[in-house]
Amino acid sequence: MTGVKLGFFTRLLERAPAADRYWFAAEQARHAEQLGFETVWVAQHHFHADEGGLPSPFVFLSHLAARTTRIRLATGVITLPLENVVRVAEDAIVADLLSGGRLELGLGSGSTPASFAAFGVDPADRAQVYSDGVEQLVAALGGRELSHPENRLYPEGASLLDRVWQATFSAFGGTRAGAPGHGLLLSRTQPRPEGEPDLPLDVLQQPIVDAYLAALPEGIAPRILASRTLVVTDTEAEAEQYLQAAWERYSARPGTGGFFVPADDARTWARRTDTHIGTAGQVIAALAADPIIPQSTEVAFQVHSIDPGHEATLRSLDLIAHEVAPALGWGSTLTGASPVAATAR
Repeated sequence: MTGVKLGFFTRLLERAPAADRYWFAAEQARHAEQLGFETVWVAQHHFHADEGGLPSPFVFLSHLAARTTRIRLATGVITLPLENVVRVAEDAIVADLLSGGRLELGLGSGSTPASFAAFGVDPADRAQVYSDGVEQLVAALGGRELSHPENRLYPEGASLLDRVWQATFSAFGGTRAGAPGHGLLLSRTQPRPEGEPDLPLDVLQQPIVDAYLAALPEGIAPRILASRTLVVTDTEAEAEQYLQAAWERYSARPGTGGFFVPADDARTWARRTDTHIGTAGQVIAALAADPIIPQSTEVAFQVHSIDPGHEATLRSLDLIAHEVAPALGWGSTLTGASPVAATAR
């Protein structure tokens, strides 16, 4: 595939109070829009501040809709088994209308077992609950009757059916996303099989892409998002400083914010979490060697698990837009605008 679009992905993990996290993320999204990024993706997490900072994505994206004009607004993802599916459909439709049709609806089954208890869902049942939820959501958006002849969505949501995405770690999930013509969301990293911590990410993700493409109905264009961790810095010293700080935080609480990754030093940890960090010159070669990105329609960059802070995130976005993306031929919509200052608070 050619013409890979650029996205910005955030889990809202600034080391700051929640209100500040939301302000920082909104400023980063505005900055990405000014730089010409196509989409801002926001993750949903419940309860665990070290995994993510946003339990209510549609509320936040509606706020972003009022502060932006062009950038697409995406959920990456809504944890569908923990939601009332009809309410998801209604909230998505309203957010889409408020944004002028800019919503992208990413869905997933969830990955934090402890969160399920509060919603009365057994984590062992999440795959089936998720599949049932996707079916119900599609039916609702398509205008079907909802348990009573008088119950159909208002406002109607049929236009969102072409903007549904599904996240997965498996080839089965690739097929599940492809068969109805949905988009495919690939993670920035994935758990490795036991005893294979250095297995390349593309070995895990290529079967997912293959299954997805094989399942797509004839005539439906593929939509594949590759999420990747990328922090671009002006100097090598800055990169090492951010990486070492992130490694020390992880070492103090291994497995926080995701699955456990065995490593004895910061660079090994970065490699095994598929983290790209360094100057533009350093990261370009590694990204160019990623065989999944050229097969994707969009690549979305996030700073997690480095989480270097707000100013460093803004600068990384600048360097991606002005140095990394042009060198790799990505982001045909980039404006070429000069770096801009964040709005004073």
